[in-house]
Formats: sequence, structure tokens, C-alpha cells
Amino acid sequence: MRILYHHRTRSKDGQYVHIEEMIHALRAQGHEIVIVAPPSAETESFGSDAGAVALLKRWLPKWFYELMELGYSLVAYRRMAKAIRAHKPDCIYERYNLFLPAGIWAARRFKLPLLLEVNAPILEERTRYDGLSLTRLARWSQAYAWRNADGVLPVTEVLADIVASYGVRRERITVIHNGINGERFDRAPDVDAAKRALGLEGRLVLGFTGFVREWHGLDKVLTLIAADPPASRRHLLVVGDGPARAPLEKQARELGIENRVTFTGIVGRDDVARHVAAFDIALQPAVVAYASPLKLFEYLALGKAIVGPAQPNIEEILRQDDNAVLFDPADPNGLAGAVSRLCDDAALRTKVAANAQRTIDELQLTWGANARKVVNLFGALRAHA
Repeated sequence: MRILYHHRTRSKDGQYVHIEEMIHALRAQGHEIVIVAPPSAETESFGSDAGAVALLKRWLPKWFYELMELGYSLVAYRRMAKAIRAHKPDCIYERYNLFLPAGIWAARRFKLPLLLEVNAPILEERTRYDGLSLTRLARWSQAYAWRNADGVLPVTEVLADIVASYGVRRERITVIHNGINGERFDRAPDVDAAKRALGLEGRLVLGFTGFVREWHGLDKVLTLIAADPPASRRHLLVVGDGPARAPLEKQARELGIENRVTFTGIVGRDDVARHVAAFDIALQPAVVAYASPLKLFEYLALGKAIVGPAQPNIEEILRQDDNAVLFDPADPNGLAGAVSRLCDDAALRTKVAANAQRTIDELQLTWGANARKVVNLFGALRAHA
């Protein structure tokens, strides 16, 4: 099958991991992928933001930037039309973004089936975190894309409910959770070797990966470690960077526990697994209500004892005292309490870690499985065309 893959993502972060892994999985199964995307998507290094576009978003009036986003759809449509004429794809796979009706336009013009991958309700997300000026236009844009795609692929059941609230029929919604690339994690060292490589031998490692934000609650983990006696083995390993890193480093200094906390900064994708391999307890702290966090699947793949919030999107994957220990996200002491419980109970750590690794196979949480689901959906759409 020849698939045109369209996206507007310029930054090289977790979004791009999803894009790259899905393309790799589809190609590995013998499908030809034609990519239509901003040119900078291929040239940026991992961990970079959207460069000049990020600056424009920061400094331009919101209404003007939002009109520019919509205007980009004309550019995207022309690129898609050119690629369709040149390569004759069988279908279109698009990663949803706000103010981006180009994929729908191309699918209608060339009579091609389109599947729309939805990772977030971007209207609601940007309204909450960034603010939107052209709210009515944004709402039209989101509704137009979701209602006119042949199939909508949200990453959680919670997000599927949001999509359905826009009038999308349930039979056109298929939940496909994020996943892992087994090849990357099969090469990871065992926990003892991973700890030796990082100078953490003999430590009980509490680990976190990803973009570090204040609302993740890692400050509570530092407070927990600070209450330990000087000989305690507990150590926090933060693999990543973000706006909360500097305040956390300052807190660690003030608490006198700098020697029990390690911040790696951004590491390359191929190095993430060897860092996570050193974790004894993997932290999935606060998370937005509709997300399918990539770190969660990495923790599962490496068989880590996971601590996570007991909220619907997380409970689609994690089960209390089976493959994780969950806490009430409304409880200010919930994360620290769950961490302490796992630290104090080695048998529970062993049990949930073993069950965590089995979850990947049980639920088919791999990019390869996701690619097969997408191809089967395209096959059904083409058969009924």
C-alpha cells in the first residue's frame, strides 16, 4: 500500500517520536510512505523546539499567528496535491493539528480515504495553556477535521469521548494507544549494568523521563528523599529537561541532597532505554486527562515497577497492584505515599514489574501492532469505497 503521511510538526520532541516510529513501522511491513511535512521537520535535532516558528508564536499577536496557521493550510494543500499527482497514493494518514484542514481538502479533491490521528484536543489544550484569540475559527477547524475524516484515531478512550462530543459517530472512532519499538528496548542493559554505567551502584533508583514541568510533582519526591537518613539508598534520576529543572535543582541544594539526585538533561532517543534500565521505580506523575504518555510504554517495556495516577486514561493501561501502584491525583501526598509503599515492599516491586513487561504483549502496545491496525482500517475503507 502507498500511504501519504501528512503532518505539521516541526519540533523534535515526543510528537516526532510518534511520527517517526509509525512511519518506520509501516515501512517495515512493506508499505511505501510518502511524507508531506514542513522541511525543517527533517533537519532539526532531537529535543529542539520549532525554531523560528516558536519565536513567531511568542512575539506575534495571537490573532495574526492563528491566521498564519490557517494560511499555511494553503501551502500544505499544494504540497499534498503535488505529492498525490506524482506518487498516486492509495490513502492519506494525517496527524491532527489545529487550523489545518488541508488533509480533508486533499482527500476530497482526489477521492482518497483519510485517517486522522488525534493526540490531543488542541482547541481545548491551547485555550487552557496558551490562550486562543480566534476561538470560533479554531472550533470550526477542529470540528471540520474530526467530522470529515473517514476515520479518527484518538490515543485514549478519554480522548475518544471528546472526539465523539463533536458529533463524530462512534463507528468512525478507533482508539490506538501509543506504543514502543521493541528493537530499541531489547538492546537495553540489565538494571545492575545500567546502574554501574551511571555511577548509581547500590542505589534504589526512582526514575523519571521526559519534559520536566512543575505540575509533575517531583518536588514532593525530593522532599521524601530529604526525610531519609543519611545512609539511605534512595536516589532520584531525572532523564530529560524542562522549565522545572532549575527549581528542582535549587530545592535539592537547599535540602542538602544534591548527591542523591541526578539530572541528565536531554539525552538522545537511543540512550533513553539504557537510562530507564537503571530505574527500580518508574515515576509517571501528573498527566493531562486525555494523554497517552510515551514514557509509560517505555517503563512497561523495560519491566519497571510503575507509580502512576489513578485516573481514567492511565487506568486504560495500568491496574492497581497488578502492573503498577496507583495513587489519588487529588491527594497532595498521593505520589510520595505510593513511592514509599513500593520502596518498602520489595515483593510488590518485583510483582508489578513482571506484570508491567507482560502488559506490552497482552495489549499489543507496539508501533508494529499500531501500523497493522491502521493498514486494516485503510483496507476496510477502500473495500467500501
